[in-house]
Amino acid sequence: MNEYNLPKQQTSESLVVLLNKTAQQDREAFAMLYHSTHRKLFGIVHRILKHDAKSEEILQEIYLKIWEKSSSYQADVSSPITWMATIARNRTIDEVRKNQLPDSDEEIDFDSIIDDSMAPEDAFAKSKELSKLESCLAELGAPRGEMIKAAYLDGYSRQELSERFNQPLGTIKTWLHRGIKQLQGCMKL
Repeated sequence: MNEYNLPKQQTSESLVVLLNKTAQQDREAFAMLYHSTHRKLFGIVHRILKHDAKSEEILQEIYLKIWEKSSSYQADVSSPITWMATIARNRTIDEVRKNQLPDSDEEIDFDSIIDDSMAPEDAFAKSKELSKLESCLAELGAPRGEMIKAAYLDGYSRQELSERFNQPLGTIKTWLHRGIKQLQGCMKL
């Protein structure tokens, strides 16, 4: 335990506490938040950029953004790690688009990503959610499920999806919109 009475293995609830303290400009809480989450966020950045030095540079920018935006975090909207991962993913995709970094054809096995900052009960809940997500993606069918994964996990733009799936841009937009709505409905069941 520490001065915030947080467990050594961070839970979603303890990360909320750290984010709230960070919003109050608490540097120690921010350091604990970084220590608890940096491996996960680095993994997200590195899977997209595939370059160690650039990934580390972008990771520092991401944590600066987390420091600056921590007061906008809303626990009732998303988990802390989801909120931070979204910041990481979006910043990294911006970097790819800005510098037109080459994409890799390498497939990423997202199931093998280990979050060692997660408590066992959180890991179990996450694995149940992941199984449900995989099931819901499978219900969407081959091109739409793959398209949503490519867009939201791999960072493909709509134009890139149009080229990859050999479909007009309007069709891609419609499929993504409908697919996300269907996915949200399935996840709520």
